[in-house]
Amino acid sequence: MPPADNARFLIEASKARSKQARECAEEAVKAAARRSERPTVVGIASAAGVSRSWLYTQTDLITAINQLQQRAPAPHRNPRHAASDASLQRRLEIALDRNRQLRDQVADLTRKLEAAHGEIRRLRTLSGVSSSG
Repeated sequence: MPPADNARFLIEASKARSKQARECAEEAVKAAARRSERPTVVGIASAAGVSRSWLYTQTDLITAINQLQQRAPAPHRNPRHAASDASLQRRLEIALDRNRQLRDQVADLTRKLEAAHGEIRRLRTLSGVSSSG
């Protein structure tokens, strides 16, 4: 007896899943439109239970999300979490100090390397003179 051809059922199930994902994503976009917050692709995908990569293939939904983003104000940074000018200035001073230290270290190592190369050349010259003499 030949195996049953179940391809038809797989195709129907795939179409049903696709339709359901589409409906959920559309509803998530509509819900975002009703709220005053700025929607994101991540948020819509999460609310709809779909992947971001799938959502990005739905150009009309991405266009709708982008339009909602233009309409809604950008989120404000919480001033409590923003670095103060004094804090940024201190971090810059620390970075500049570290750069000076590293420049000094590189200069010192360069001098030592030059001295080592000079010593190697001197020793090669001495060993060449004594072996030929």
